[in-house]
Amino acid sequence: MGAAGLTAACAPTISVDVAPDATDPVCASVVLDTPDELLTFDRQATSSQATTAWGRSGAAITLRCGVEPPGPSAQCVGVENPDGSSVDWVATQGDAGWTFVTYGRDPAVEVQVPNGLDVGQPTAPLVDLSAAVQDTPATAGCS
Repeated sequence: MGAAGLTAACAPTISVDVAPDATDPVCASVVLDTPDELLTFDRQATSSQATTAWGRSGAAITLRCGVEPPGPSAQCVGVENPDGSSVDWVATQGDAGWTFVTYGRDPAVEVQVPNGLDVGQPTAPLVDLSAAVQDTPATAGCS
């Protein structure tokens, strides 16, 4: 077994709950389009379909595709991509960190950024992840 095989066998699997619409074919494209490295964190294996994570067990940025889409919210923020397009996200701060869910996209994508993870601004990962979700069909936007 080569060194890559040994590394893969020892890599942690991050537990991420599967989303209700994870089988949507668009979710496969979203996950495949996410970066191998997010900020300074390497991609990790996850436990569920249509999910991915960066970081380490107990302190990882996670992405789930196929979550319940959020309704209109005053917490909706647009994140501009380098190409000038933008993706809207509904932001919620909880005890464990921040949760961002795409607004007006089908399927909806959720990104969780835990407290204590050195990312600078909680929205920092969204810049790199918005490119992966910008091709999901847009049905609405922040007003």
